[in-house]
Amino acid sequence: MLIIGLTGGIGSGKSTVADLFRELGVPVFDADIEARRLVEPGQATLQHLIHEFGPQILQPDGSLDRAKLRALAFSYPEQRRRLEAVLHPPIRAALQRHITATHAPYCILVIPLLFESNQRDLVNRVLVVDAPESQQLARTIARSGLDRAAVERIMAAQWTRAQRLAQADDVIANTGDMDDLRAHVEKLHQRYLN
Repeated sequence: MLIIGLTGGIGSGKSTVADLFRELGVPVFDADIEARRLVEPGQATLQHLIHEFGPQILQPDGSLDRAKLRALAFSYPEQRRRLEAVLHPPIRAALQRHITATHAPYCILVIPLLFESNQRDLVNRVLVVDAPESQQLARTIARSGLDRAAVERIMAAQWTRAQRLAQADDVIANTGDMDDLRAHVEKLHQRYLN
């Protein structure tokens, strides 16, 4: 089975592209969804995070306060490395279980930090969803409610646009409308099937 790693900077449109592949019946597994599942109350990974960062990362109901953890992680590089050391191994294991259980011509792994987390070896090809940094910034602010400085800190912690593009096997430029995006996805779908 061909394994495609879908990645791109924050606000580039990875989720939209992943949804378009899903609509075509392609198995899509998302590292962010796995991360959310792994930090639900009662999960071992959440307990590990509490051990690393203390109970102040929890909301009153015992669930993870994502905004607080994100602010902590992206304000201090050492804290971000500690967070990644806790999250990345179980996320990788979950993605590998999905791959093993899937029988299809190809599947998509959505891994926002594919390169930063040294997970390139999980995939056969890399598909980068690309957008100008100004669009990434505007989209992220609009959907997340984060301020400009917070989004810029997240972007600074990711590989640059040029670095991602240099490592891409395939690129979707997400600068047009939905019809353009769908046409790009359908063209790649046919190539991956072949």
